[in-house]
Amino acid sequence: MQKRLFNNVDDFISCVGETLGVSQCVEINQDMINKFAELTMDQQWIHTDPARAKERSPYGTTIAHGYFVLSLFTHFLDEIIEVRNLRQVLNYGIDKLTFKTAVPVNSRVRMEVSLKSARDLGDICKATFMCRFETEDNNDSVVEGSIVFLYYFNEQNN
Repeated sequence: MQKRLFNNVDDFISCVGETLGVSQCVEINQDMINKFAELTMDQQWIHTDPARAKERSPYGTTIAHGYFVLSLFTHFLDEIIEVRNLRQVLNYGIDKLTFKTAVPVNSRVRMEVSLKSARDLGDICKATFMCRFETEDNNDSVVEGSIVFLYYFNEQNN
């Protein structure tokens, strides 16, 4: 997969409305879920107790935290786009986010992303990405939302 390349604000603006690509899949295993649970102090049994989840969960197994799936956004975005000539990049916010369905352990997840909007703030691009996380086996949308980043570009010499 070839990455989309962005060197400045105008490159972003020219791609508004386009699908930028689809990432490779990442398999969400129990060890990853347990580490996320430990780091976030969210030890709810539906995530961390396979025996109890098998017995009591409607999914028959543990599931990934929704925020864990969402946290893969930057990893997946880095597979899809490359932004050069940067001083820094910052997470700016989330406009709207919906957790559509659970991600059972050992699911393979990927993300499709499009550029919803790009705004020129003077050597800064406010880029809003529409992301759709899905599982590989059935293409079910598991998380959807708009995520906003600020890209601070090095000054352009005119």
